[in-house]
Amino acid sequence: MAEQPKHDVFQAVSDPTRRSILKLLAEKDMSIAEIAECFPISRTAVNKHLHILSDAGLVKSHKAGRETRFTLIPEPLMNIQSWLFFFEHYWDDKLSALKKLVEKDHD
Repeated sequence: MAEQPKHDVFQAVSDPTRRSILKLLAEKDMSIAEIAECFPISRTAVNKHLHILSDAGLVKSHKAGRETRFTLIPEPLMNIQSWLFFFEHYWDDKLSALKKLVEKDHD
């Protein structure tokens, strides 16, 4: 039986810095040093964020010469998309009701 991740996808993306790291990695593989250059935080802090993203299955690391590079694994984000999709019809209903209310006030 596969070991459960220490962090789930929702926990991992709850932090704005981790969301920004995922956006960076969506464009290209990067090292910790390259990622750290994009933030006003230490390399140690970036490493901790990458560890959480890795635990959630959102990134993986690989050696490239003397450095470790990180790659985005987007598939776990489907969990978030599925969860949001479930609630989409509630938003549509609320927006439709708001539209009717606004249009009624303009009559």
